[in-house]
Amino acid sequence: MLFLIRMILLLILIIGVTLWGLVYCAFRLGSKDRVYHLSKIFIRVAPLFGLSVEGRMADASKSVPQAVYVSNHQNNFDLFTVPVVFPKGAVTVGKSSLRWVPFFGALYWISGNIMINRENKKKAIATIDQVVAGMKTTGLSIFMFPEGSRSRGRGWLPFKRGAFHAAVQAGVPIIPIVCSNTHEQVKVNRWSNGKVIVEMLPPISTEGLHETDVVHLVKQCETLMHETKQRLDDELKNSA
Repeated sequence: MLFLIRMILLLILIIGVTLWGLVYCAFRLGSKDRVYHLSKIFIRVAPLFGLSVEGRMADASKSVPQAVYVSNHQNNFDLFTVPVVFPKGAVTVGKSSLRWVPFFGALYWISGNIMINRENKKKAIATIDQVVAGMKTTGLSIFMFPEGSRSRGRGWLPFKRGAFHAAVQAGVPIIPIVCSNTHEQVKVNRWSNGKVIVEMLPPISTEGLHETDVVHLVKQCETLMHETKQRLDDELKNSA
């Protein structure tokens, strides 16, 4: 019964948010904060799944004017948890197939997010170059899932380098975002599904770095994010 109630409410929310979002974005096409405002609506969906989400932000990351944000990617619930720390003046970079997702695809496109064809490596690289050029002219930050796909309990997937190349080329810092474990945490027939912590870490400078430094930058960020997720998971486990 609880499952049915949640699915009905979720469907109503999806339709409502999509319609509102399409109208809002149509009238705010020049705004850099379209994704930010939509993200604050999505985070309000978390309680519908019985999730309590705590957002934490490093002080050093609050005043960064432009950056490349990278986050771990676990499952579909990332849409309702990670946005708790989503910054102003940022858009996401996602796969082009998202445009075909009912309701969400249209909203994703009109809110100004960037779609890339990950199946075609040459086109993906060319798109990253365009993203960097756009960052330099608009001042926008970008948000990416460097794993590329949802891990779905398979552990961390290898980080792709696109986000890190973009940060080095644009001369902006990398800011890692880490969400505690949500794999198999949500049971739709259970009222409370526990707490999730999403933490934005201090920026990692790319000043003075070159393309040849990207491999080390990826490893540095990957290690830091792994350690942070373990710390968050241990904290939640010990407080249970």
